Amino acid sequence: MGAGCPFITCALKRKGIEFCWDCGEHETCEKWRKHRETGKKADSFMCYQKLEDDIAYIQTHGVNEFEKMQKRREHLIQEMVREFNEGRSKSYYCIAAAVMKIEELKEALNKARADSEGLGIKEKSGVLHALLDEIARQKHYYLKLRK
Repeated sequence: MGAGCPFITCALKRKGIEFCWDCGEHETCEKWRKHRETGKKADSFMCYQKLEDDIAYIQTHGVNEFEKMQKRREHLIQEMVREFNEGRSKSYYCIAAAVMKIEELKEALNKARADSEGLGIKEKSGVLHALLDEIARQKHYYLKLRK
């Protein structure tokens, strides 16, 4: 969240904590509750489908472990973009990486590599899209921003 964020202002400046998940009042805070409820239904410029899961992970494992997991996701996005982006799929791959489990992403990426050997970039992208779409269908993920 950027400058002027009410959550950062409250957490860092008023309470001296890293973020809302460290606050003893996070379960009863109306502003935080509204943000979490909105994140279950709609997205803004980023995908909030996993907001609750991410918060629970941070509360259980800490921010450092969450950051490590995010770095693994970032690496997978970079691989998808480098090998399968026909110029129109970067946002799609970013949402997939935010929503799907790391193992699902790795499996789709490895299968796409094998299934698309020798194809042009547009066809390669189609192969990866189809694999990610099938996982999303089975797991009830949304690979588009929900507005």
